[in-house]
Amino acid sequence: MVTAEKKYTYGFGEIGSKDVGLVGGKNASLGEMFSKLGGAHIRVPDGFVLSAQAYRDFVQVNGLQQQLDAALAKLDTVGYSNLAAVGADCRALLLQFELPEAVRQAIREGFQRMVSEYGSEISFAVRSSATAEDLPTASFAGQQETYLNVQGEDLLIRACHQCFASLYTDRAIKYRIDNGFEHAKVALSVGVQRMVRSDLGCSGVMFTLDPDSGFENVVLISGSYGLGENIVQGNVNSDEWLVFKELAGDVNRPIISRKLGSKELTMVYTPVESWDLRRPESAIQNIETSLEMRQKFVLQDDEIRDLALWGKAIEQHYGCHMDIEWAKDGITNEFFIVQARPETVHSQKGKTRLYTEYELKTKGKVLCKGVGLGNRITSGKARILQSPSEIDLLQADEILVTCRTDPDWDPVLMKAAAIVTDQGGPTSHAAIVAREMGAVAVVGTGNATSSIQTGQWITVNAAEGDSGSVLEGKLEWTEKTTDISNVKLPRTQPMLILGHPSKAFQFAQLPNAGVGLMRMEFIINNAIGIHPMALHHFDKLEDQAVKSEIEAKTHAYPDKKEFFVQRLAEATAVIAAAFYPKDVIVRMSDFKSNEYANLLGGKQFEPNEENPMIGFRGASRYYHPLYREGFEMECKAMKVVREEMGFTNVKLMIPFCRTVDEALKVNQIMDEQGLRRGEKGLERYMMVEIPSNAILATEFAEHFDGFSIGSNDLTQLTLGADRDSELLSEIFSPFDPAVMRLIEMAIQKARAANIKIGLCGQAPSDYPAYAKFLVRCGIDSISFNADALLKGIENIALAESELQPEIIHPMD
Repeated sequence: MVTAEKKYTYGFGEIGSKDVGLVGGKNASLGEMFSKLGGAHIRVPDGFVLSAQAYRDFVQVNGLQQQLDAALAKLDTVGYSNLAAVGADCRALLLQFELPEAVRQAIREGFQRMVSEYGSEISFAVRSSATAEDLPTASFAGQQETYLNVQGEDLLIRACHQCFASLYTDRAIKYRIDNGFEHAKVALSVGVQRMVRSDLGCSGVMFTLDPDSGFENVVLISGSYGLGENIVQGNVNSDEWLVFKELAGDVNRPIISRKLGSKELTMVYTPVESWDLRRPESAIQNIETSLEMRQKFVLQDDEIRDLALWGKAIEQHYGCHMDIEWAKDGITNEFFIVQARPETVHSQKGKTRLYTEYELKTKGKVLCKGVGLGNRITSGKARILQSPSEIDLLQADEILVTCRTDPDWDPVLMKAAAIVTDQGGPTSHAAIVAREMGAVAVVGTGNATSSIQTGQWITVNAAEGDSGSVLEGKLEWTEKTTDISNVKLPRTQPMLILGHPSKAFQFAQLPNAGVGLMRMEFIINNAIGIHPMALHHFDKLEDQAVKSEIEAKTHAYPDKKEFFVQRLAEATAVIAAAFYPKDVIVRMSDFKSNEYANLLGGKQFEPNEENPMIGFRGASRYYHPLYREGFEMECKAMKVVREEMGFTNVKLMIPFCRTVDEALKVNQIMDEQGLRRGEKGLERYMMVEIPSNAILATEFAEHFDGFSIGSNDLTQLTLGADRDSELLSEIFSPFDPAVMRLIEMAIQKARAANIKIGLCGQAPSDYPAYAKFLVRCGIDSISFNADALLKGIENIALAESELQPEIIHPMD
């Protein structure tokens, strides 16, 4: 820690995390990393810090605090109608007087040291760092100004002066009031860093958790070309990656998700002749990114892995989740960390865990879609604003709709009932502020300002994982909140049924024993949308319009098969990561032929069947020439998930396996594809959904490690009753004696063969008596949809207490 002697500048090597009062949170953090994390090979650009004492002396010498207090006393703290005027007056006061000579001389000396070290062509990033910022309870992110590519002594002094004045930006004034900080007690330090030439490379943001759900075991990285302000301000839709932290340094492919952003703009330096000494911000400009560059990811996989390991090391050093800014120098190809602050949203949540389920009761016209934030639903009248100066127009309970936001919008965002933007991603300014405020938001819609009108009633739905939508009208929805902090798991394992990776991190926070059924066809439909055989035989497609559409979706993949394998592997990996190390049982695809035909390119490869429900589906497809190559692609994706990504908690399940001979044929193909039973702990399961499965359960058990009873199909095929027929609804009953006898038979035979057996279905949550029947039979697990899980746990626990009272183990 630096001594208390009066000193205006410090090198980064002289300061650390204990010096927030001296150099502000941002600079203290940079000094800490500069000094302590070099051993982890983490690079922080060299530089120096202008201390908060320099700011205090500047204010004191010129007698400014009393004048600032007088200006702030005029502020309308109810509607903030004169916030812009008050802020402008405060900044004008601070810019009216020159910095004291001693302060300017200290800046010159710091400048000369950097020039002697790095040459006269050096440029700087000049960043404000308030003494009350980057705290665990308040980030102050973006409240003061940053100036990039600052060259020359005179411009550097001016940029430092303007940073001092930015302590009174409109947004900073409002933020301090909202968070209970006294204006006069907050001072400002300035960090002067050697500029990383990311204008020729790329830059971005990294969170060491999923910032929306709070899931702790991933690193979210976003990146775009050029300087990093474009991402922070939401000017571009950036590339995004999720990396699984626990296995990041141990496996070949730790990336579990990637999204290609449009990256429309690249922020670069302006020519020196265009600079204006009165406006340090004139040293940068935005240019359009070429189509070729937009269609590429800004980083390679190995670079993503290395960045994630840096994030993990920084998180371990600070002992908390972090919000980090990184930059890649386009000349040296070196990476640097240019900012790191504690994450301030999920770190403040207490031990009480409340789980709220939201469900729309009615459907409405979708006006636009984007990234959903807040995991809630709200409605209100829309208000389209073009500028934060229009704050007076936004009325209470109105929903802000705008192109994008930057920190100047913060006072407006504080008033809005919800936020909808055209631009931005999960790490943009709008997203970060929405999380910090606990607001509902849908960002990066692309067309919100053109599809929504001011005064229109809209409903913002951000309760569908990371996908958000804005719907027309004032729709109704239900809310159900449960305290899950003390829910204990029964001995019979309650597991989840999942098909959408976007919900995985949210649902993983529920009490559970893993995923008993992950429906692969849901992923194929939503994350891929193309028939597997159309990708495998892309060159043989007969419909040129379909071929063109597939090419547009897969242009980054010369080998179209790899598109299928990577998308399927990564979507599965998100779910596997969310529940790791608990079991995730993945059911191989179980589309019917008519459903496969609806996939892009599917009609060419699917037969026409009168009754697809009992036709060409499940195991029968896997060894048949019409689909075998598609199944092999599914197997390749699962091998990537288990062996290259390291998710050995993934187990594989075969659906609709009619005969033991079919089981042998399918298992042989899986062996050939490198998915052998027992290798690296691989277990293979089979669905019990046909009467033959229960009758011959002993014979099937020789070829599988476990069974999962599909109660709906088993009931349908036992009774010969279409489960979707209203006319047969009285017949289609889970309590039918024939169905229950087959279930009991399957459980008894599985237990005799010493293999696991579970059941997937709604009945155990709807009917306590059905849960009691399954527990009495000795079922190992029961899988529920998320909305039925808590009720299912309650019914299982009740059954266990009535049948065989034993110790119930608490949730891990």
